[in-house]
Amino acid sequence: MIPPSTRTAIDDAIDGSLRRIRGRANELGGGFSDLGDAVTRATSGGKRLRPALVAASFSAFGGSEDDTDAVYAVAAAFELLHTAFVVHDDVIDHDTVRRGIPNVGGEFRDRARRRGADEQGSVVLGDAAAILAGDLLLHEASRLIALADVPAPVRAGLFGLLDDAIYVSAAGELADVENAVTPDYAEAEAIFDATFNKTAVYSFSAPLCAGALLAGATPDAIAALDAEGGRLGLAFQLVDDLIGAFGSAAQAGRDEGGDLRESKRTPLIALARESTTWSRVNDALAIAHTGPIAVREAQRALEESGARASLRSLIDDTLGSVRSAVEDPSFPTCARPLIQGLADRIEERIP
Repeated sequence: MIPPSTRTAIDDAIDGSLRRIRGRANELGGGFSDLGDAVTRATSGGKRLRPALVAASFSAFGGSEDDTDAVYAVAAAFELLHTAFVVHDDVIDHDTVRRGIPNVGGEFRDRARRRGADEQGSVVLGDAAAILAGDLLLHEASRLIALADVPAPVRAGLFGLLDDAIYVSAAGELADVENAVTPDYAEAEAIFDATFNKTAVYSFSAPLCAGALLAGATPDAIAALDAEGGRLGLAFQLVDDLIGAFGSAAQAGRDEGGDLRESKRTPLIALARESTTWSRVNDALAIAHTGPIAVREAQRALEESGARASLRSLIDDTLGSVRSAVEDPSFPTCARPLIQGLADRIEERIP
């Protein structure tokens, strides 16, 4: 999607922000210094999709080489925003491990235990550290955009995109949690709305629009990117839901069937509820947490309910809509290869 030199420049911009966070944390010392190190570890690795989208969109719209420093800064901001959401999401989900190692909360739970805290105290410190780490990353993302060398109208537009990304994602996360904790299942429409809001704007629409804005794209072009970026983001998340239920451990980055073990109320489950075999699916999901055999039974029940096929059909329809939209004469010609390529890559992830 982007050349290696651009990826390196983005990585350098992200590393510069992380050095700043560590430097400020070291000045204040104590546990806060360790928090700066934990933030760095939380931000390391990953595909760095969102900053790549900023840079790819900027390039597609013919952005000037003179503006690349600002592009790298804005790209880094979207990666820090993503990490902030991930760190806060782990607190919400009570997760202490990510990518097979302790996350920020897990590190500080261990720190508390080493210092003699009981289990409740370790949870309190772990959650506090993770919340604060996410706050620092959110601040740094805003700071990068505030200090980017761009004209005032462009900066205002970038902040508008960041504003939407944060508000819509927060609304989606809250709805997702509310759907999970209430005894009655939410309607399928509400679950799909939460799924869209959690991911589509901050992961696809906003970074694509940010790159186009930095390149001087027209408002109509940015509006077109916003619409198709939203569809791509929805398809991406629906594929993630399939991976969470049916993907391999390598695809999911955790044990196979993780969403089933955790009884997540995803669009896949919403579709299963509309089937005539829901009672069997529900019974299978109720024991999926007990081990691999129960997970396989839940997978079979979902498969036979037609929910997997229905979700796959929705993904295909969504990506089909994107591909049709980019062929419309009103869609920016320069952005067609980028959007088509993203649709292809999302499709390739389907388990």
